[in-house]
Amino acid sequence: MNSHQLAVFHEVMKTGSVSQAARNLHRTQPAISAAIKTLEEELGLTLFLREGRRLVPVPEAQYLMEEATEILSRMETAQQNLANMRDRVQGSIRIVAMPGPSTYLLPEFISRFVGGKPEVRVTLATRSSPQVRSLVAAGSFDIGFCDMSRFRGDRKLYTAEELPSNCLCAVPAGHPLAERAVITAADLNGLPMGALQPDHNTYQATSQAFLAAGAEFNLRYDAQYFLPLFHFIAAGQACAVVDVLSAESYRRSNAGAPRIRFLPFDPQIPFGYSILTPSGRPLSQLAASFAEGWRRYVTDLLAETAR
Repeated sequence: MNSHQLAVFHEVMKTGSVSQAARNLHRTQPAISAAIKTLEEELGLTLFLREGRRLVPVPEAQYLMEEATEILSRMETAQQNLANMRDRVQGSIRIVAMPGPSTYLLPEFISRFVGGKPEVRVTLATRSSPQVRSLVAAGSFDIGFCDMSRFRGDRKLYTAEELPSNCLCAVPAGHPLAERAVITAADLNGLPMGALQPDHNTYQATSQAFLAAGAEFNLRYDAQYFLPLFHFIAAGQACAVVDVLSAESYRRSNAGAPRIRFLPFDPQIPFGYSILTPSGRPLSQLAASFAEGWRRYVTDLLAETAR
């Protein structure tokens, strides 16, 4: 018993006529009769009594009609759902990202990506970069976005596409340094600074830049993420060397009254972003399309900042 035989049987039962079923299915009457006969032979059951030119369904045919209706309906639904998945307008994406992008830039991008796709469901989780790597490696999420700058571990469980960038210097908008084209470590000599915690490579690279310039690195605030530091910078209490996407998140969420200026910093302090995907599980077309779109979006932002 196959789907073609069920479709023919269903149409004959629905119309009560071989000739009408043939017209509806764009087949010949002999083809419809042959399909019914083959179905009966395979089942070892008589489904219709022949009374002249009429087919009278037996009780077993009534049972099969109920099953065929459900099976054909499910097949039609599956076919439509797969077509929607192929066209990337249906499905789900699970994303986990570090705090900077996940507070503003990722939601903004996701909103545009799912526009006009009401059947797409998105899960967005915020975790630290080590947690992002672990969750993607475990297959708990389709896509991860994190800082890979200080990670040198085993990458067999996920694929990482790295997007390199250089940090910016964040200073209060009213600070004398806010009018500079470029800020150096010497310019920040002795000024109160914010930074990530000492085990992060940006802290180490920034403190080394101060040391090389013979400048005092006056650390006043250190935090796990850059975002909390913006409160102190906006209040005029510190400056900081921060990553580009955290800076862009602040810019866009405070466009009306920016209280921080972000300027190039010399020497360059690298910050590496990475898009992670599980190694052992291929992405759906929807998730792959999202990952590629996000890569282009981030690449364009980084290129714009570098100009």
